[in-house]
Amino acid sequence: MAEKTQRLDIVTPERKVLSEDIGFVVVPGVAGELGFLPEHTPLVSALKTGIVRVQQDGKEFKIAISSGFVEVKNSRVVILADAAERADQIDKSRAEAAKARAEQRLSSSSSDIDVARAEAALKRAINRLRLLH
Repeated sequence: MAEKTQRLDIVTPERKVLSEDIGFVVVPGVAGELGFLPEHTPLVSALKTGIVRVQQDGKEFKIAISSGFVEVKNSRVVILADAAERADQIDKSRAEAAKARAEQRLSSSSSDIDVARAEAALKRAINRLRLLH
């Protein structure tokens, strides 16, 4: 018997990152991880920067996202994220440089630093690097 599937769409303001039928997905909810199987009860939740884990045809792959929302309805999971990248789309040296820049900004004594923006950049860079390991 064929495995039940659900449609997973991951969309950013720039592009559709993924649109595939999958078996199971785990997303980084703001209050903890949320997992969805086909026919899950409808739900909308905010997401934090983290890793989306996807199971498809007995294999798992991961996607780094930067905050957003998830909607689950009628065996369809839609993730609207500020940014989303698969591991093969991440340039490790660029992510390491972004992390170093964010850390440098946060350690600066300058008063014109946007701390919230620097902290968000640091979280994104760390998340991208976590996906590569």
